[in-house]
Amino acid sequence: MEKKLIELDIDRLAFEGGGMAKRDNLSYFVRSAIPGDKILANIITKKKKYIIAEIEKILIPSQQRVEPECKYFGECGGCTLQNMNYTEQIKWKRQFVIDSLTHIAKLGQIEVQPVLPSTREYHYRNKMEFSFSDSRWLSKSEIQNNEQIPDKNFALGLHSPENYMKVLNIDDCSIAPIETPQILEIVRSSALAEHLSPFNSKMHTGFLKNLVVRYSLYENKILIILISNSEFGDTEKKFIKKIADELFKQLKTLKGFIWAINGNVSNVAVGEIKEIFGDNFLIEDIQGIKYRISPFSFFQTNPYQINKFISTILEIADSTKNDIIYDFYCGTGSITLPISNKCKFVYGFESSTQSIEDAKYNAELNNISNAQFNVLDLSSKNIDQELQSFPKPDIIILDPPRSGLHKNTIENLIKILPKKIIYVSCNPSTLARDLEILKEYYSIEYVQPIDMFPQTYHIETIVKLNIK
Repeated sequence: MEKKLIELDIDRLAFEGGGMAKRDNLSYFVRSAIPGDKILANIITKKKKYIIAEIEKILIPSQQRVEPECKYFGECGGCTLQNMNYTEQIKWKRQFVIDSLTHIAKLGQIEVQPVLPSTREYHYRNKMEFSFSDSRWLSKSEIQNNEQIPDKNFALGLHSPENYMKVLNIDDCSIAPIETPQILEIVRSSALAEHLSPFNSKMHTGFLKNLVVRYSLYENKILIILISNSEFGDTEKKFIKKIADELFKQLKTLKGFIWAINGNVSNVAVGEIKEIFGDNFLIEDIQGIKYRISPFSFFQTNPYQINKFISTILEIADSTKNDIIYDFYCGTGSITLPISNKCKFVYGFESSTQSIEDAKYNAELNNISNAQFNVLDLSSKNIDQELQSFPKPDIIILDPPRSGLHKNTIENLIKILPKKIIYVSCNPSTLARDLEILKEYYSIEYVQPIDMFPQTYHIETIVKLNIK
């Protein structure tokens, strides 16, 4: 098929990474292009109002362009900004927040503070989830070099953005814990030697499903969770024991290895714990407060930035010793426990039973008596009624998932009407969507982006809302 080539001057960054250009009243989206690039682009797909293209040739590179550290850049789909210098990354992340608040929340000329940058640009994640698959996505270099691949039906790595049913086989990740290459090699080589089958997403067969690597900066320790399908026999049991022994032998930082079972058809990296070798938790520290992190409980993924993140939330909340605070989506208490020192009482609410158990343990571990944790479905229609047994809050802190607040949660917030809301978001679009509703009742007083995810387009934002 003949290529359709066009010259483009990239002048903006798209929210999910990649460059944008305007020409003939059409928007062009070009993956791996960055603002300042002049490129020759190949048109891939034409839509009514925009066109998707790919770089055929960089005619004049942007001054902000850098060489990506990761050899899988552009193929795994994870770190879409790795070819842009970090100062430029955070400039555009701030612009993402401004654009969302302006166009989606319709807040007009909203002041957004400069982004608080991450102190570490690579190997900052304390949790990485990898997938096994018998459907391997071949990299461009493998295809171009016509390589003979002996293990074509075995992959351990990350899902391809081109086809989520396939997995790109990787041996390293530039944002994962530094032990990751060694862990991947040990697990992959052992599984291949034992001829263990990886998961098939279509047939829902195969033993190996996920490999989760968690890291504690405070302890400098690793926790590894191998998640398998529920069907297994003696061969698989022997493999688990063998791989556990090998990992402990080769990894000095390994604190625990866990085998978990997930018999569901989905490939989500959670499961029922079957066997534990060593410990089944890590300990992390935030502002002198210790946290137990269980295998599947949520915890902020950038430990190098978390003290700055939490202290910024506390500063913006500006609570007093007389305040009652609710912390919605409290997780293991990463915000709840530090703010307990600055209020009368704080109540943490979360739907995950495991996270609440960890949060209660963490409160006891740190001798904190003015924090209480409760399992609550925050998307329930009658949250306000379920909360009637608790004192009315002066402040509610929200830290929802990327999907933002459920409509029931927003309706209940409006019924409760605390004096102040601190909304912590990892998605500018859903944040803006929710603020458009809340702005009728609250004024937006302060917006502070903070970068927890270098090399990616993701940005955390802390917003202070005061009741009108």
